[in-house]
Formats: sequence, C-alpha cells, structure tokens
Amino acid sequence: MSAQQHFDVLIIGTGSAGLMSALQLSNDLSVALIAKDKLLEGSSYYAQGGVSAVLDIADNFQSHISDTLSTGCHLGDEKVIRFMVEHAPDAIQSLEQAGVIFTQEKDRYHLTTEGGHSNRRVAHVADKTGQSIQMNLLKSVRKKDNIHLFENFIAVDLLTKNNQCHGAYVLNKSSHKVENFIAHQTVIATGGASKSYLYTSNPDTSTGDGIAMAYRAQCNIVNMEFTQFHPTCLYHPHAKSFLISEALRGEGAKLTLPNGDAFMHKYDDRLELAPRDIVARAIDSEMKENGFDCVYLDISFKERAWIQAHFPTIDDKCASFGIDISQQPIPVVPAAHYTCGGIQTDLNARSNLNNLYAVGEVAHTGVHGANRMASNSLSECIVFAKTCAQHINQQPFKQPYPDFDNWDASKVSLSKEKVMVSHLWDDIRRIMWNFVGIVRSNKRLHTAQMRLTQIQNEVDEYYRSYLISSDLIELRNLITTAQIIVKSAISRTESRGLHYNIDYPNTSDIIKNTTIKL
Repeated sequence: MSAQQHFDVLIIGTGSAGLMSALQLSNDLSVALIAKDKLLEGSSYYAQGGVSAVLDIADNFQSHISDTLSTGCHLGDEKVIRFMVEHAPDAIQSLEQAGVIFTQEKDRYHLTTEGGHSNRRVAHVADKTGQSIQMNLLKSVRKKDNIHLFENFIAVDLLTKNNQCHGAYVLNKSSHKVENFIAHQTVIATGGASKSYLYTSNPDTSTGDGIAMAYRAQCNIVNMEFTQFHPTCLYHPHAKSFLISEALRGEGAKLTLPNGDAFMHKYDDRLELAPRDIVARAIDSEMKENGFDCVYLDISFKERAWIQAHFPTIDDKCASFGIDISQQPIPVVPAAHYTCGGIQTDLNARSNLNNLYAVGEVAHTGVHGANRMASNSLSECIVFAKTCAQHINQQPFKQPYPDFDNWDASKVSLSKEKVMVSHLWDDIRRIMWNFVGIVRSNKRLHTAQMRLTQIQNEVDEYYRSYLISSDLIELRNLITTAQIIVKSAISRTESRGLHYNIDYPNTSDIIKNTTIKL
C-alpha cells in the first residue's frame, strides 16, 4: 500500500460522531474513516443510558435548555444549547432512519429520567443504546461505496501548512508503517481522555488522542478541568469499572451505606437524581469519612421480571459476578467517565484551524458547561455530526492536494525496553487519580504539574529516540492531555461543577471559560 493516500474527507474515529458524520456526507466525496482499534470499540458502544430529546407533550425545549444550563453551572453557551435541544428530535429521527429501534411503551417512546432532568426525555434501547446506535450506523456506512474503512490505524499527528489542516500521519498497526492520509477536510472524532485516570468507565481507546493532536497543531482547547466522574461504576475486582446506568436511579434506585442507610438527603434535595458532580462528591465524601471501599445502589424493591426487561445488560453483568440485583444492592464507586472540555468548535463543528472539524466528546461545543447533564452527550454528538457533514458538503473540492514528505524513521531505533512505556502510563494515571480527582487543592495540583512535567521530558526523549508504536503514540497523547487538564485546573480559581478545589470552595460571579493553546 502506498505511503500516500488521498481523500476528500478524513474522519479520525469510528464512534457515533464519526459514523454519523460519514453517513451524512455527500456520496460524491471520497471518505476515509479510520479506527485505531476495532471499528466498534469506543465509548459510544458502551453507552447505556440513551439520547435526550424533547419527545413528550408534557415536556418543552425551554425546560431542556434550562436543565442543561443549570446542570452545567451556567457555564454553558445558551445559544449552542438551544441549537442542540431544538435539533435533538431530528437526531432521533436520523438514528431511526439508520435502523435504531428505540424502546416503546404503548406505541410511544419509553422515556426515562436521569440526573439533572426535570422531565422524562431520555429515549433508549433498553440499557444498550450505544451498542444499537453503533451497530446500525456502521451497517449503514458499509452500504456507501464512497466510504473506505480502515481498522487498526492510529493517527500520529495532523498534517498542517499555513494554518490549514490537510489530513494526518497515520500508523498502520499491521504493517508498522506510517502513511500520509492527505485530505481536503479532516474531522476529529476520537472521543475523550478518561483513561488519563486510574479508574474509568471508558474503554482503553479513550486516551485523549484528538485533543493532544489538535493542541500540537495550535487549536484552542477549552475547559479541560471538567472531567466528569460517573457516580456509579460496579465495584468488583474483575469488573473493570463496568458502568451502572444512571437510569436505575431514574427508576428509584437508592444509594446507601454498607448498613443500608441512605445518605443523599445530606447533600441535595434532589437526592439520587442530583447532577453527577454532586452525587460523585457525595459518594467520595462518604467513602473517605468512613473508610469505605464503596457504597451501594439498591433497586431490589423491583421485581426480577421488571429488572430483566429494563436493564438486561446490567442484570446479566452483575449476575456474572454473583450479584443478584433483585435481591441485593450493587457495590458502586465513582470513576472517570466523560471529558466536558475539548477542541473549541462552532455550530458547524469547525475548529480555529482551517479545514479541521471536531465532533463528539473530543469537541467543546459549549453545551456541557462545567458538568454534562446525563444523556446530552449522544444528542450533542449526533446533532453536531450532522451540521459538520452539512458544512463540509458545501465546501469546494476541486483544489489540488498539497505535498507532504513521507514519515522519516531513519534516525530512530527499535526499543528494547517497552516496559518504560507501560511504567510511565501507570504513573500518569495514578498521579491524575490521586492529585487531580473529584476533590482538588492547590498543593495537589502543583504536585501533579511538577511530576507530569518530569514524565513529559522522559516521554519526549523516548519518542525522539525510538520507532513509534500504538502504545507510544497513546502515551504521548496521554501525557499531553493530562498536562492540559492540570494547567486548566490551576487556572480556575473557584469551584464550579466538576471542578472542586478546597482552596477556592466558592463559585465566582464571573463566568468564563478556560482556554489553553500551545
């Protein structure tokens, strides 16, 4: 295969954002869609909850907008939120056109409620919404002859000239060769950066690749201090932080201490349906104050048949670990779940680098503010994937492709000490968990910054000296993203939403974003 490939559009990432973007592009455009792992591997596939949209006559757009602004601690952009909310019902229709069949009840959508929502507005496919969306979108994409799928290809860096993006250097993991994917338009849809933390609900692919690449290309990166910790991940040594959907709490599940006592009444009048930042801090507080390894989520008051009908995936997973959730509570702990910040984009998903777009969790659209409201992520993802594709469809594509040199690996050698990569990876994630977690302080943040700077120097030296690999690429992106998170957190001298600093416990009257640029 040639080291140079040319396409009209390059899409990096095959989650819901990448697949929907590809699906909405004109059939006249040649599209490369690359996945750094398996095509369906990514956070989208594991999304359980659903897609938030105003679909009930008792609900309205303004309520959805107000809930989103409030949950985001008023840091969200109301204009952008309104745009997403008003287009979310159309996003549901686009998913249905792709083959997604949402759960129905009495010939209507079965809508659930989750933290921050004041109405039932979460459309879902039982408790495996993401899986259904991914499989149907991929099936639809495969029917389009103009879309070329590349599995096990990981982007290294963006190709840029004169403040324009022209594609990316991409490592073919099968041949171990770096290829130039040259494109007129590039879309980053690589997801978030929750693997920068020791405990996360996300798959191994969430290493902040797109954010780090865009940062190195001098894109604006906004509000990276706001990492959302999902309050309820299954606590079991072999569960790998399996997510317990917020929809359980929407159906009445209670958070309890090991002795069965409820505790959310001490933290918020909304109890278990308070926004995620509040619930996660409440659990963290109870665990630290009492020395507990976990707390519990109890839905055992529901009949087994009802549980199996509404939450089959969760029921089966818990059963595989010997937990019968119709008879006993589920042990849970918080874990890093969603990156609310990312590459700054406009309503058409454009970054400040010409010809570069970003969609999905990797982007900062302005919707989530300081805390993402449950199930708004898939809504945002689909809505802006569509506007991204629509904008690209309007661009001229007759200009010649620019020339770029092939990747030069002549001055590096094959590493014989790969343990260095895994060791540094582990160090980063432990530093982030211990010093940049749910509750922060100035001392912890500056300690993290100092240690991460040392690791950055080691990673840079290793990267310059040895042949790149998938693990090294991810390590390089992970340390870059971790440093951005810490720098952003130090810059915010208040507590707001997901960023809680004990040295600045109050929320400022001044509402502003944190922007980081190389």
